[in-house]
Amino acid sequence: MSVNTETCSHQPVYYGVININIDERTIGSVDVWRCGTCKQRFCEEKQLGIEEISDLVGMPKIDPDAKWAVTVCKLQQGKHKWKLVKLKESGQIKHECLDEHVISLDIKDYKVQDDKHWSFLIDDNVNKAVEI
Repeated sequence: MSVNTETCSHQPVYYGVININIDERTIGSVDVWRCGTCKQRFCEEKQLGIEEISDLVGMPKIDPDAKWAVTVCKLQQGKHKWKLVKLKESGQIKHECLDEHVISLDIKDYKVQDDKHWSFLIDDNVNKAVEI
């Protein structure tokens, strides 16, 4: 039985976590929640040491043709900058890079296509630690 996620009055339950690590030290995590009815996933970013609230608070919606992912900026020497994002199969996303300079990153097959940035899908890494 398929439930339309647009009409579902979501019943989110905790599904798992992804730890974001540098040299086996956790610097943040993404909590993953799943609706018990329609199985839609919701994610929440938690960066250790950052006290400001994330752009995505509560149980944010995601388009049916997008997937939850984490983008990582390799240009941040000593402090890798990562962010929870919604990636579509192809297109572009905006990324705040060095000195808060906003750039566009190309997306193909739900992955960032750039040699100074990379990404990974939440669905592929629930209850794992990812080294960035």
